[in-house]
Amino acid sequence: MNSNQLSKRLEIVASFIQPADSFADIGSDHAYLPCYAVKKGIVSRAVAGEVVDGPFKSAKRQVASEGLSKHIDVRKGNGLAVLEPGEVECVTIAGMGGPLIASILEDGVDKLQGVTKLVLQPNIASHSVRTWLDSNGWMIDDEAILEEDGQLYEVISAISGLKGRLTEQEIYFGPILIDNQNDAFRLKWQRELEQIEQVLKQLSEAKDSESAARKKEEMLKKKQWIKDVLEIENTERS
Repeated sequence: MNSNQLSKRLEIVASFIQPADSFADIGSDHAYLPCYAVKKGIVSRAVAGEVVDGPFKSAKRQVASEGLSKHIDVRKGNGLAVLEPGEVECVTIAGMGGPLIASILEDGVDKLQGVTKLVLQPNIASHSVRTWLDSNGWMIDDEAILEEDGQLYEVISAISGLKGRLTEQEIYFGPILIDNQNDAFRLKWQRELEQIEQVLKQLSEAKDSESAARKKEEMLKKKQWIKDVLEIENTERS
């Protein structure tokens, strides 16, 4: 991967940025995404934020070597602390866990003033991201799920909207993904179903307790959700 050819997941992130003309990439690593977006004419300017010294220096070198220093500002700082309110129209955060992305947004919520779009790519626990969006005035307008190098990734695009619009199932599966199921979506939830079956087996072998009973109830509910969404016929009684 380089600034001319991104990974498939980052290509989707880039495709979701417009109509914004400026964006901040938080946790930008080598700044490949900002360089790509500027060179492709997706945006006219960008901020690349990095908290770790090594990637920060790599991003500075990458931007300078591409001759893009007038268009991309590389800054060192934690999360959205690298931004001033109203500075960019879009924020991208990719390649982190869902809870961490939600925490970055929550900790820097005052820096989102003037931001009209968020493009988020959680590696795990995407429901944490959707929960935060739904509770903080953001409406999911697009989603994608893909398999790359054996891993499954989700990309979530959100715009300013109304709070509390999503159902519990939509937060879990994705309001757009659930209605546009592709092979990657079905693979993800088949894998999740297998993991739930393993957890249920372990719980059945464990000593009875209130916490085990709650866990079993939660797993059975999610198992039924997945079966319903994937339209898997129930051949057993839970």
